[in-house]
Amino acid sequence: MRLGAALGALRPALPLLLGLSLGCSLSLLRASWSHGAAQERCLAPGPPARAAPPEAAQGRPGHEDFRPRIVPYYRDPNKPYKKVLRTRYIQTELGFHERLFVAVLTSKATLNTLAVAVNKTVAHHFPRLLYFTGLRSAKVPHGMVLVAHGDERPIWLMYETMNYIHQHFGSDYDWFYIMQDDTYAQAEQVKALVTHLSINQDVYLGRAEEFIGGDEQARYCHGGFGYLLSRSLLLKLRPHLDSCRNEILSVRPDEWLGRCIIDFLGITCVSQLQGQHYRTYELAKNTEPEKEEEEDFQAALAVHPVSDMTLMYRLHKQFSRIQLDRVYQEIQDLQMQIRNLTALTPAGEAGVTWPVGINAPFLPKSRFEVISWDYFTEQHLFSCPDGSPKCELSGASKADVSEIIESAVEQLNRLYQPLLRFSKRQLLNGYRRFDPTRGMEYTLDLLLEAATQKGHSHVLAKRVSLVRPLSKVEIIPMPYVTEATRVQLVLPLTVQDLDFVANFLDMFAMNTLDTHDNALLTLLFIYHPYDAQRVGQVDVFAGVKAMVGELEKRYAEVKIPWISVKTEVPSQVKLMDIVSKKHPVDTLFFLASVWTEINMEFLNRCRMNTISNWQVFFPVHFQEFNPALVYRGEQTASSNTDFLRDGHFDRHSFAEACFYNSDYMTARTKLAADILDRDEVLESMEVFDVFLHYSGLHLFRAVEPGLVQKYTLRSCNPRLSEELYHRCVLSNLEGLASRSHLAMALFEQEQANST
Repeated sequence: MRLGAALGALRPALPLLLGLSLGCSLSLLRASWSHGAAQERCLAPGPPARAAPPEAAQGRPGHEDFRPRIVPYYRDPNKPYKKVLRTRYIQTELGFHERLFVAVLTSKATLNTLAVAVNKTVAHHFPRLLYFTGLRSAKVPHGMVLVAHGDERPIWLMYETMNYIHQHFGSDYDWFYIMQDDTYAQAEQVKALVTHLSINQDVYLGRAEEFIGGDEQARYCHGGFGYLLSRSLLLKLRPHLDSCRNEILSVRPDEWLGRCIIDFLGITCVSQLQGQHYRTYELAKNTEPEKEEEEDFQAALAVHPVSDMTLMYRLHKQFSRIQLDRVYQEIQDLQMQIRNLTALTPAGEAGVTWPVGINAPFLPKSRFEVISWDYFTEQHLFSCPDGSPKCELSGASKADVSEIIESAVEQLNRLYQPLLRFSKRQLLNGYRRFDPTRGMEYTLDLLLEAATQKGHSHVLAKRVSLVRPLSKVEIIPMPYVTEATRVQLVLPLTVQDLDFVANFLDMFAMNTLDTHDNALLTLLFIYHPYDAQRVGQVDVFAGVKAMVGELEKRYAEVKIPWISVKTEVPSQVKLMDIVSKKHPVDTLFFLASVWTEINMEFLNRCRMNTISNWQVFFPVHFQEFNPALVYRGEQTASSNTDFLRDGHFDRHSFAEACFYNSDYMTARTKLAADILDRDEVLESMEVFDVFLHYSGLHLFRAVEPGLVQKYTLRSCNPRLSEELYHRCVLSNLEGLASRSHLAMALFEQEQANST
């Protein structure tokens, strides 16, 4: 009985015990075999073992260029230490190359026709494209980089082009695609082709053609259909180009290049390599691209010959339509696969999101994360950027609403035709919101007129939902910016600012002069006409000038100039006009306010975010609240992070700005031509308005935690424009305290009054 009870208790653990026993037994057997084999190898007679060569470790010879190498660091103690300057991008330091370079061979006769058509159709798809010609016309078409060799002979043009490519781009790119201006190439397919080819081979890929009366085995790539050269082949070919020019006679440049590659490198043109096909299509005369339905045409990577610009544009339209149909079909196939796979998940069909394949809507975890909807009609928007409750629908917002309504009606017709035909009468209600996880969402209440096939019509209201999904994220190329650029600070001062100048100068000296930052300061003294008349007896800025003199004595190499201006209305634009004329055009200005606390962190961001002829930077400073309302006698925040809850980012202030003098002068010239001699208009404008309305630059406006200003009640000049005065008042009101602090202050005041 006891044995049976014990077996019954151990029965659930029997599989575990058997598995452990079997595993231990196999481990012991394997260890004994390995030990025995090791002993046999050690006792075997013969020469001592040697390490395998690197080629054997790789499996194939010739891969030493692609194996990582550990370079030991050694510094000669007898030589002085020199700081190592590293490259800005890691791919430069690692020796990575760009993928594809494209060269288009053109001529003076076709530069303004076919070459322009190539530039408008495919140039923006390639990372780098240059045009090569013998002689250039007097005016180069806009947006084209042209290289002229000075001779129209075809062989000479090919020779000089290959030399130029090797000299300027041979070490920067892995692949070189050469085409003529009467060739239409599908850019995306060319880029996809090179991604599937190995760069470790000498590649001469294109449409293979036989030489006239030559060897049957040798082939050259027809230049009309374009051809692809690898970097390794170009490097090997360069030493032989001079010999090819002197020894090979040919009429066609593509035949000359093919004969040069065959004779000196022994490489012939191929149309298929590494499983990739270079498909081409030869156009017949009077071809209608819209009617071409052959499979060879639709799969073609290059089409030739293209006789005129119109045919080039028609080919581009047709191939774009073919590519778009393929993409739509791929989307439908993927959506079908998602539906089929989702049905097998635990959530079942309920787990399918709408639209299929797009991320599910964002689910807020609290009421503070709820994304609000913006209400709109066809004429007005009820969530305006300036905070007003209602504004006219215009510009990009109006185009967006019109496009989304048109798309909704089109989708309804596609869904219900031929039974019903819908036409829009009116947009009853419109809602939209931006969901960062999926894109822009829309909900429309449409008043529609539905017509049947028999001609009957009926008016009905229908609600539709649409999503404009986030498309492929692209990295926008930005010009290079150096962090060593000198920043010229400009500080306008009025009589009301005198109490804050000492703190500004102390922070400037501590954070820039003591740290030897590359920054200078210019003071702008703004005198009222009454004070300007009495400056000989009483100078209101005498104390500030004395502080500047003390700084110049303390820092002998520093000079702080000042400029005196007499005006009743201190217009920001007029003041900058005076400062701009006294500095070079390449000066980087930082227009500051007396409450700004300068630090190195912000100055570096000012340098990086301001790009000449490209972008200006308007930071949004952090404004601390009134400590009397926030703390009410308690101890103020001591940590550096507590200030983020004791203030707010003042979006009404545009006093701080970073921009280059050349950009300001360009925008100011356009403004002067617009307003003529009406200088009173400048009193209602700020520097921000000048760049916004009279420059094509990017205006980068972002919160800046490095700019922290202590609380102060600013004086708002009533002589300024109504908008500027209103913004100043709002800045003062919103800078008092948060709603919770104001509510607590009112509550305490009511409690005190009641007692």
